Amino acid sequence: MCRWLAYIGSPVKLYDLLFSFKHSIVLQSLHSTQGAETTNGDGFGVGWYGIGNEPAQYRSVEPAWHDRNMKDLSKHIVSGAVFAHVRAASPGTSVVQQTNVHPFRHDQWLWMHNGVIRGFKSIKRDLMLEIDAKYFPLIEGSTDSEVFFFLALTFGLEEDPKAAVTKAVEFIVKVGRQNNIENPIQMTVATTDGACLWAFRYSSEGNSRTLYYSSDKETLVKMYPDNTMLEIFGDESRFIVSEPLGDLPGVWNGVPESSVVHVKGKSIEITPFEPIDEGIAAVC
Repeated sequence: MCRWLAYIGSPVKLYDLLFSFKHSIVLQSLHSTQGAETTNGDGFGVGWYGIGNEPAQYRSVEPAWHDRNMKDLSKHIVSGAVFAHVRAASPGTSVVQQTNVHPFRHDQWLWMHNGVIRGFKSIKRDLMLEIDAKYFPLIEGSTDSEVFFFLALTFGLEEDPKAAVTKAVEFIVKVGRQNNIENPIQMTVATTDGACLWAFRYSSEGNSRTLYYSSDKETLVKMYPDNTMLEIFGDESRFIVSEPLGDLPGVWNGVPESSVVHVKGKSIEITPFEPIDEGIAAVC
């Protein structure tokens, strides 16, 4: 499907986040090791926070490994909250165009998704009719991921991200079940307002795409006191990624199935994410 990286913490150069790691997000665009596809070449997007509340956004249909502009710009941009996404478009459901490239943005919020809403073409109308009228004109692309984002906004993402994503998933699953779709949703999702970070791992079949979070810097410095890469990051720095950016033991921790990760400052909290699936409940 796709691969993504979310970072929040001390301000760092985008170049260090995107290119400097042994298994960087840019390398994953060509050589993913844990994704549904090895190659994720259907677009590359970065969102970051700088001046003001609204994040900046760079999206291109170029594959990440071929995007010389982003490589040059990233050496001159510093941010403490960054999303990056390399895309593999779902076959037959979405086209390769700039408006379909993640991350998506609304006001101060960013959103990116790895996975699929199954049977999207057949249920797209029902899903879109649920989106609040004030958001409807803002939908620019043709992806299930963007519709998912605006459903979450409709259900209150800006007030309570966990509750809003729960309601959005429940609605998607309900509509899918009504249309005889066995496993309506597969997802790892990240969203941020620039101050806090939320990430979700969930799927109807209970076998979701991979997701990892980084250990805290204090622990890593004790484990690897001579690792100069750690000097770039502050005590509050955290990553959540589709797959590890390197292979050092103890750095990357798997996010459990059906979980939500909330990062705020030095605090990281992992709690269950359990949307109600009315179809399964009825069977039981």
